[in-house]
Amino acid sequence: MPGRVRIIAGALRGSRLAVPDAPGLRPTPDRVRETLFNWLTPVLPGARCLDLYAGSGALGIEALSRGAAHATFIERDAGLAAALRGNLERLRQANARVVEGDALAFLAGAPQWFDVVFLDPPYAAGAWHAAAHALASWLAPRARVYVEHPAAAPAPALPAHWRALRSARAGQVAYALYEVDASAAS
Repeated sequence: MPGRVRIIAGALRGSRLAVPDAPGLRPTPDRVRETLFNWLTPVLPGARCLDLYAGSGALGIEALSRGAAHATFIERDAGLAAALRGNLERLRQANARVVEGDALAFLAGAPQWFDVVFLDPPYAAGAWHAAAHALASWLAPRARVYVEHPAAAPAPALPAHWRALRSARAGQVAYALYEVDASAAS
């Protein structure tokens, strides 16, 4: 059964995103998004964002709503990518790009810098470690990376130079915001 996700704040506040029913899709809850975007407030205006496992696109669209300059969405499911394109078109978000394909294959391409990255892969995929390491050449100096994972599982293994700024739990979800010192990457 399809659902809806609400944009919490910014220029698109109150807008609803159509969310198709897809296996493993679990849009980030409103409460978690509100906390995350409060954390990101100082760095979001003008930022280039990457929603690496986009799903509904709620994280990237919320970033656009709050002043991000651009968002790139990576989604391998054709139906979800089409729904995301439709939501962006309906919301008149021309400063966005949807790439239909695998996140790790995308990161194997020619890098471009992003200031904010949303790393929230399907829990069953266990892709945090591989994606985090593949992001090394894609991160702007002092980039912020949001990581979400199941609260019942241990935190994913991330590069040592990722410095945790904030973390929290909400129900079944654990999440953290990291600052990445790209110059410290090996």
